[in-house]
Amino acid sequence: MKVIVNSLRLSLVFMVVCGLLYNLVVTGIAQALMPKQANGSLLYGDQNNVIGSELIGQSFPEPKFFQSRISSIDYNAAGSGSGNYAPSNPDMLARTQESVEAWKKDNPDVPVSELPVDLITNSGSGLDPHISPEAAKAQIPRISRLTGIPAEKLNELVADNTSGRELGFLGEPVVNVLKLNLALLEQMK
Repeated sequence: MKVIVNSLRLSLVFMVVCGLLYNLVVTGIAQALMPKQANGSLLYGDQNNVIGSELIGQSFPEPKFFQSRISSIDYNAAGSGSGNYAPSNPDMLARTQESVEAWKKDNPDVPVSELPVDLITNSGSGLDPHISPEAAKAQIPRISRLTGIPAEKLNELVADNTSGRELGFLGEPVVNVLKLNLALLEQMK
């Protein structure tokens, strides 16, 4: 009986320490040191309304905006993942062909041979908010035609919203599509 009582006490202590106190301390430290990141790196609009998170990709259905990578989970952040199909999978081939046909229709000024692969494939999580600078630049002719903004100005927007490699050598340069589209909206005003 003594062993059971001691086990229950120890379990209760660990539940309070690990389940409550640890979480409160970590949350408090995060809120004090980096509140923006702790709250989801949210981006706000003119009326102080949440537009999205700079960490989670989203769809931009209007062709006048820069398009994100394809998401096999419709950018639903409740769960991440992708089909993880092999390049030879018939479903993957069909979806890729559909994406290429849509590209040809929406971007007649840019040949398929110059289509960056990240615009027709999804990331492992299906939530990647970034595209390559090349993918952003490939969309400039369409966006310039639809918005009337000169291509030179759109190239500047892409350059201004390109993040370099982490620590100068990790990863590749990327463009956050939501931030880029917010800058584009500013130009359209």
